[in-house]
Amino acid sequence: MLNHNLTFSLIITLLVSSQPVWANSSEQAVAQDNKINHSVGKLKRTLAGSELKSDKLLADTETAQRTKQHQGLQRDAVMLSRAQASKVDATVKVNKSAEQASRAVNFDHSFSIYTGYSQLITDIDADGYYQTFKVSFDADILSSFSDTQALVYADLYLRKVGGPWILYFSTDDFTITGESTDDEFEVVTRLESGYAPDNYDVLIDLYEVGYSDVVATYSSDNSNTLYGLPLESSDYDPEYYEVEFHDEHGGGVSWFLLSLLLVLVARRR
Repeated sequence: MLNHNLTFSLIITLLVSSQPVWANSSEQAVAQDNKINHSVGKLKRTLAGSELKSDKLLADTETAQRTKQHQGLQRDAVMLSRAQASKVDATVKVNKSAEQASRAVNFDHSFSIYTGYSQLITDIDADGYYQTFKVSFDADILSSFSDTQALVYADLYLRKVGGPWILYFSTDDFTITGESTDDEFEVVTRLESGYAPDNYDVLIDLYEVGYSDVVATYSSDNSNTLYGLPLESSDYDPEYYEVEFHDEHGGGVSWFLLSLLLVLVARRR
């Protein structure tokens, strides 16, 4: 009996000392950061030749402040806040050249969003709902001069189909030129929390810096690619693991010891 007990203890010790390796089957998309929804927005031409990595979805300070101020509010509340802020700060931030300023007094320009579309990026648990997605849009100035420029920013909203529009990101200021396609803007977003698996629509409101009114709007009413996006936040999109047992001793020693243990247990019974 003593020999059996000694052998049993030795086998247990060897098994514990040769622990299996647990391998993660998929790379983590983005490091957790206090459950905040992260977005980054850039002019598309500045991203040429380099893909946005999901672990880089961090907005700069100015964008983060603008987003934080209104994130989670319904569209009507955001528009009212923009109007009130414009009355308090009547200073126009648009930096125009003397030539552009002289032209501005002779004509009125208007804005439009020529196109907008989405791309689904990351679905870790492969349930058909994505935590990371991209929205791209091309804003234009409609005027008599093709080189007219304006400083603008955009508010981006999500809604469950039929629900209220909720702001999830406000871009930094960026410059658009006439009807050029070189100033297409894209926003990559990773939803951290607060979004249950569902179909969501997207809406984009464009503002000219220094003015309170929305100058152009583009939404799921204009493009099917902004309609019914299957999204969920990362707290509904957990990583999954596959267990792999790596024999680090090269000769099947662990399996031999396990078999021997089973034989001893059977003999004791």
